Amino acid sequence: MGSPENLLAQPMTEAGRAGLAGFLARPADAVVALDFDGTLAGIVPDPEQARAHPGVVQALTRLAPLLRAVVVITGRPAETAVRLGGFAEADGLDRLVVLGHYGAERWEAATGRIEAPAPPPGVAAATAELPGLLADSGAWQDGPADAAIEAAIETKGGRAVAVHTRRTADPQGTFEALRAPLAALAERHGLIVEPGRFVLELRPPGVDKGVALTSYVREVAAGAVLYAGDDLGDLAAYAAVDALRAEGLPGVLVCSSATVGEGAEELADRADLVVPGPQGVVELLTGLAEAAAP
Repeated sequence: MGSPENLLAQPMTEAGRAGLAGFLARPADAVVALDFDGTLAGIVPDPEQARAHPGVVQALTRLAPLLRAVVVITGRPAETAVRLGGFAEADGLDRLVVLGHYGAERWEAATGRIEAPAPPPGVAAATAELPGLLADSGAWQDGPADAAIEAAIETKGGRAVAVHTRRTADPQGTFEALRAPLAALAERHGLIVEPGRFVLELRPPGVDKGVALTSYVREVAAGAVLYAGDDLGDLAAYAAVDALRAEGLPGVLVCSSATVGEGAEELADRADLVVPGPQGVVELLTGLAEAAAP
């Protein structure tokens, strides 16, 4: 039987192989950073039904005690990711941190508390205008307008608001048609639009997964970092890992590729390692735990 390291899926790139070797050389100094939707949880039409894969908590409870930390970085509110992930009820996750709203909110398993500044006012103003904008777009004319629009809008604790097009008759066409009007709405209220997989999110500028990841890695003085994501919103985190590697920090980029959507192919092209969706992420986390165990 091979060593635990040999049982791990091996990165396709030289930088990734070097990053994994550095990660496993001193796992107690390493950080694993993970997106939530599409990485720990499957993509589903209703975001409230996006529960973490059944194997996630078990894999994390094995891995987290061996590392400096595990951090989940998501555009969702921290409380939502904690609830959908089942993290609060799990033993052995004292080293788990959830950074919600791209780092604007922070939940630590060790304390069970959420820290967050006041929501930016522009988000509330844009959210108030969204129902009228979507009604005027005609994108939801196939069903009851009020119910359809309500399902399309995902408010995120007042810190961001997202418009999902997955439930429309033409998800990609509706996505493209809404880009310009939502960009104009965002600009009026000092926000930016972040595209994802059949979703357009309005949020404050200067906040993204790359900023959150870099800040956290520096805060805990990590000696290595592995980041796993699946979508356009994860490109900023990929860029952050590339920048950290240029400084000499070992890093690994993982793409969760269970579904194909905007950004998925670009992420896969840039990744050191591609795994088949949340199931593949669970297997990777489990393999890391086996390889990092003393």
